[in-house]
Amino acid sequence: MTSTDTHRAIDAVWRIESARIIAGLARIVRDVGLAEELAQDALVAALQQWPESGIPDNPGAWLMATAKHRAIDMFRRNKRLERKHEELGRELQAQQEMAVPDFNAALDDDIGDDLLRLVFISCHPILSTEARVALTLRLLGGLTTEEIARAFLAPEPTVAQRIVRAKRTLSEARVPFEVPRGPDLAARLSSVLEVIYLIFNEGYAATAGEDWMRPALCEDALRLGRIVAELVPNEPEVHGLVALMEIQASRSMARVGPSSAAPTARTRCKLQSLRATRERACRRRRTGHASWRSTMS
Repeated sequence: MTSTDTHRAIDAVWRIESARIIAGLARIVRDVGLAEELAQDALVAALQQWPESGIPDNPGAWLMATAKHRAIDMFRRNKRLERKHEELGRELQAQQEMAVPDFNAALDDDIGDDLLRLVFISCHPILSTEARVALTLRLLGGLTTEEIARAFLAPEPTVAQRIVRAKRTLSEARVPFEVPRGPDLAARLSSVLEVIYLIFNEGYAATAGEDWMRPALCEDALRLGRIVAELVPNEPEVHGLVALMEIQASRSMARVGPSSAAPTARTRCKLQSLRATRERACRRRRTGHASWRSTMS
């Protein structure tokens, strides 16, 4: 495998695994910005080592383990173990005399819960809409600042500042890394769905630039919607949004002009069939959950 192939593979692995790694670390260090820095350190290590050593059998586990060791080294180096023990008390359940927290047990917990927490904290109402969109694409979509800026035709420094300010705001406000409960859940979930649909709409009907559509943004929104639908399967509003995006995406080929690099007719038929199938499945799940709720009320 050439160096170029290795770097492409690393990029693909990062897109798939970055949200899971950041989510697991954020629950431990209680700081989204710090968790992303640790995950980025692991990515840099992969870029340095994998071209020489080859891609590991389980690259996601390698990145998680490397990020975990970076966190342990950081706590040792900064002598912050005592304060972190107080903050994380019940979760880490570590004794005062231990040299490092028990990161292994904490990072092996249900990653689905961590991802859901990351979804809600990225879309927290304390942030502006622009900041929520940028932070969500950065932490959950795995996009670089340059990619986000290019997708929204915004200056890269502006997007970078939005992300930095968003992480600082969350840290200063001490926003808990948790899934909202009770009456707060509906309002917070609406914020999440708003961000996802804003991303999709910007891809489906671009508000700036010469391109009528930006398919990459549509795909990012669909991927985020499917993740949330898997994490909260009993929320019909989520399935309804995913179904809406699926059916709109299935019609997107008809909106592409002859100058665009459109897929072949066979590929278009397959994509439209797949999205239509997903859309029908989402509608069935939404109807089923709504019926179940009505019988219970």
